[in-house]
Amino acid sequence: MDRLKVAWITLIVAPLVFDGARDASVGTATDFGPTQVVLGSELRALGQAAVAAHLDALNPTLSDRQVERISRAVLKYSAKYELDPALVLGVITQESGARLWARSPKGAIGLMQVMPYMMGTLPVAGNLTTIESNIEAGCIILSNNIRRLGEQKGILAYFWGNEIRGVRYWKRVEQARASIRRQAES
Repeated sequence: MDRLKVAWITLIVAPLVFDGARDASVGTATDFGPTQVVLGSELRALGQAAVAAHLDALNPTLSDRQVERISRAVLKYSAKYELDPALVLGVITQESGARLWARSPKGAIGLMQVMPYMMGTLPVAGNLTTIESNIEAGCIILSNNIRRLGEQKGILAYFWGNEIRGVRYWKRVEQARASIRRQAES
């Protein structure tokens, strides 16, 4: 299927699949400046420099261009799918350690460790080996899980799927998220 058809299908189907109303106070990140995300009553901001600093510390082998692409994608898709960018970075930290070519023993791929079979159900153009497609796919899955199950169980379902068997993963993501916030505020 060519990209134009995929784009049109995405424009038509995505609002039907993801029916959550977008809060007007959530930043769009089209300029990739600080992204604001509403979390309950809190308003959080995380800028591209803070995202880049975390990525550099996490994986020093990334090129400047890769860090920039990952940072932009994290800010863009966290805003688009109403997620805290620090949460998305926390998931990337736990899932792949910001290793672009990470592959799990079960076959999950990329920064956000998305299973290939999931791509057929998501309105994402491209494939899981591209930075932007991988982060967008991961954000869609995470956002839908959180919308359906609440934040803690939604994060756990990202790792466990439908059979949640413990909270260790959630605790690690939350620790990474808190560390990212502290870094950004210092």
